[in-house]
Amino acid sequence: MTTQITATQFTEPAPAERLERAAAALKAHNFAVEILDDVAAARTRIKDLIPAGASVLTAASETLRLSGIDDDINAGGAYQAIRPRLLTMDRVTEADGRRRLLASPDVEVGSVAAVTETGSLVIASGSGSQLPGYAGGAAHAIWIVGAQKVVPDLNTALRRIEDHALPLENVRSLGVYGVPSAINRLLILNAEPHPGRATVLLLREAIGF
Repeated sequence: MTTQITATQFTEPAPAERLERAAAALKAHNFAVEILDDVAAARTRIKDLIPAGASVLTAASETLRLSGIDDDINAGGAYQAIRPRLLTMDRVTEADGRRRLLASPDVEVGSVAAVTETGSLVIASGSGSQLPGYAGGAAHAIWIVGAQKVVPDLNTALRRIEDHALPLENVRSLGVYGVPSAINRLLILNAEPHPGRATVLLLREAIGF
């Protein structure tokens, strides 16, 4: 039976027992999981997870922007940051080079739209640019996930995306790019075939959409 969650509850941090259930299910599906108190802890921990000099792609993410992790990676100088390089490349004449950089970084860092208590990660995207690395192209994927994104099951995860995340992302997209957002691509990760490749930093506080 699907647990009923109101739209307003999509903004509330899940209680400790639900975080633990989600973490246990993710671990059973070969995701490495750490439950951290807050953004500051994630910002510190991620520095231990990414080797110095690694090529790192940051996905477009309010969680990364608000936490300061985006700036740490792309402006800190400790890594081969891919995002700044992409911004200098022509989308037409250098399309192949952009595609390769997006598809296979050493590390990809981002967030998800929802994580289920049954152990799945759900990512929605308008462009799909972050999805190849998430799905397996990146040697290591790291997701920082606010506690408000924990939901009981996939049905609720999809409703969270449509009813809560998409309207907020639409406003952001219009402001930044001048175009509306859309759920053009949807990636559901039910398990990690290569143990040790994917890490979820699950926070006890809410952050991001």
